[in-house]
Amino acid sequence: MKKMLMMAAALFTIASANAQSEAHFGIKAGMNASELHTNNGSARYNTRIGYHAGVLAHIHKRASHWAIQPEVMYSLEGAKSNLVGSNDKAFTNLGYLNVPVLVQYMFDNGFRIEAGPQLGLLLSAKSKINNAKTDIKNQFKTTSFAIPVGLSYLTRTGLGFDARYAFGISDLNANNSNSKLHGNNFQFGIFYQFSDPKIKK
Repeated sequence: MKKMLMMAAALFTIASANAQSEAHFGIKAGMNASELHTNNGSARYNTRIGYHAGVLAHIHKRASHWAIQPEVMYSLEGAKSNLVGSNDKAFTNLGYLNVPVLVQYMFDNGFRIEAGPQLGLLLSAKSKINNAKTDIKNQFKTTSFAIPVGLSYLTRTGLGFDARYAFGISDLNANNSNSKLHGNNFQFGIFYQFSDPKIKK
């Protein structure tokens, strides 16, 4: 986690030190549709709806279509499942502090395509069945790694929209077993850039 934060800070410092660079700060929030996938044939997970919120720094040179966008986001992820022999549903709620560092290509019409690495720090992990909650943080690794790929659009008012899919790369299972667990997450977000939004290249 510290390495990712240091890398994002270094990228921002290098870009800001260049007189030809533009750094636009912003806030962002939106919806998650997350899933857990396992090679354990006895376990079945369904999509869980959550949310994300945080801050971003959009950094690019004035004469370039390329940009770097580090973000710091709280993200509620996980999955839900049906209990065997019951109509009750079990929710796996995973709270992450995600730090994606996205490389973006910006088109002149406001659209951007983006991809990059993302490191996640597990803040909480709980299982919820009806009103009963159980702490299960010891069952999950404290860090995760994913590759988000997406598309965003920035209007001239500074308001923007983005959609991305984060492909989970690392095994989330903290137990020493042959059972592997990966998390994928679709996100739809709305963001706002405080500084001059009209500069897109």
